Amino acid sequence: MTSEQSVEPEHSVEESAKPRHAGFTYALGRSLISPLARLIYRPRIEGRENVPMTGPVIFASNHLSFIDSIAIPVASPRPVHFLAKSSYFEGAGMKGALSKTFFESIGAIPVRRGAGQAALDALDLQRQLLEDGLAVALYPEGTRSTDGRLYKGRTGVAFLALQTGAPVVPVGLIGTDKVMPVGAKMPSMSERITVRFGQPLDLSPHGPATSGKARRLATDQIMAAIHSLSGQELAGAYNEAPAQGTIEKIKQALPHERR
Repeated sequence: MTSEQSVEPEHSVEESAKPRHAGFTYALGRSLISPLARLIYRPRIEGRENVPMTGPVIFASNHLSFIDSIAIPVASPRPVHFLAKSSYFEGAGMKGALSKTFFESIGAIPVRRGAGQAALDALDLQRQLLEDGLAVALYPEGTRSTDGRLYKGRTGVAFLALQTGAPVVPVGLIGTDKVMPVGAKMPSMSERITVRFGQPLDLSPHGPATSGKARRLATDQIMAAIHSLSGQELAGAYNEAPAQGTIEKIKQALPHERR
């Protein structure tokens, strides 16, 4: 869960990042930040009773704003872990220290952007967190929607759920793009957001994680559940940057599984 966090292979795990239970910094931050955020922003939270309080769980959410990665932990009745850009943890001086402490306090784990094996390592870290009985938050769209529409889901969340057996709790976020639009320096205090937790999804009937068809069907079920909660217009396409050059255009045109 980050402003740029993706379910897809776009990150590599920091060597120092190890699966861990929420520590003191997280516990303290959660006890301070959650009540303060609720007091200031008065979020409407629906379906908290749908969140399993024990065992592994995957929160799969739409993605509209940087603050999505704060809204979910604030609204969740249990601690949530997510991946965040390593640059948030590497700044110098007081500003860097405050940034590092803040992201640690909301359950973030640093990762570097990358592909290939690096991306698989990131998925493996999330798998280990789930095997430790923790909750992780992911965005099936892969990156933020800049036009407010809901894009097609990539199969990383489904792969993780089918591999671990963890239930998926769909999340619909409404209004976070108004509280903090793309490019805004500070969040607005005049807008309210809604966080809706749907009923847990058991994706195992679709088949094993090794099946591309199972991953695709499971992903479509997840996105349908998110859509029912968020009410967004469907984009009917993947949220990806326009292809640069002939080779990239050909790659995007050819049928392939978006992981």
